[in-house]
Amino acid sequence: MTQELIDTNVYIGPWPTRRVPGDDSAALTEMLRGHGVTQAWAGSFDSLLHKDIAGVNARLAQACAASGGLLVPFGAINPALPQWEDDVRRCAEEHRMPGIRLHPNYHGYALDDPRFTALLQAAADRKLLVQIAITMEDERMMHPLMQVPHVDVLPLPDLLAVHPGLRVVLLNAFRGVPMPLVQRLAETKQVCFDLAWLEGAAGLEVLKKQIPLERVLFGSYAPLFYFASSWLKLAESPLSETERAALMCNNAAGLLAAP
Repeated sequence: MTQELIDTNVYIGPWPTRRVPGDDSAALTEMLRGHGVTQAWAGSFDSLLHKDIAGVNARLAQACAASGGLLVPFGAINPALPQWEDDVRRCAEEHRMPGIRLHPNYHGYALDDPRFTALLQAAADRKLLVQIAITMEDERMMHPLMQVPHVDVLPLPDLLAVHPGLRVVLLNAFRGVPMPLVQRLAETKQVCFDLAWLEGAAGLEVLKKQIPLERVLFGSYAPLFYFASSWLKLAESPLSETERAALMCNNAAGLLAAP
């Protein structure tokens, strides 16, 4: 496989409860380049618990700038905090980020919260790609004081109908979102899913019978997950060259190029 490879789901910084290999941004960049990644969409683990979201996003932008163009920053927004609108503005205008990455379960709001509705409107107005992290950690690994449920995305289809131009990526979704709802979201043609949390033998082979592959993106969830886990999902799957190129880069590149 010699095509470009876009990883749509990586994070910089340490996971809140333990260190993992590659949680230094320089080490992460080196690892990704070693695996042939040509672009990686990056969020920050600091965004889960830090209240200074502006500072988190500034550090993220700085780390990505130092990566030589490999890391593309996706800033955090927490609509439960005051003046979150300023964070959206800074992401778009100051840091020139193509999108934002949301963590509703860690920030304490549901998708039927009016603040989330307002955030989607702000993202749509600025043509920002919206990533929503559904699950961040296997519940069996969670710290006793950090038992965090999956994000409930049931309200999302109705919200998307109000914003037909909005582009959404659900990260780590396949553990926490039932397949009928995945299919319903895929049918909107506004939602994509990364494959980091796709489990089971012949996972991609099964998945492409359930949703169109143009709705699927390569994502490793590095460094919390081993990069090779996602890579092997591509390597083991009987895909055409067109399908492989779509998963590796074309689907993701199309999202960034969308007006």
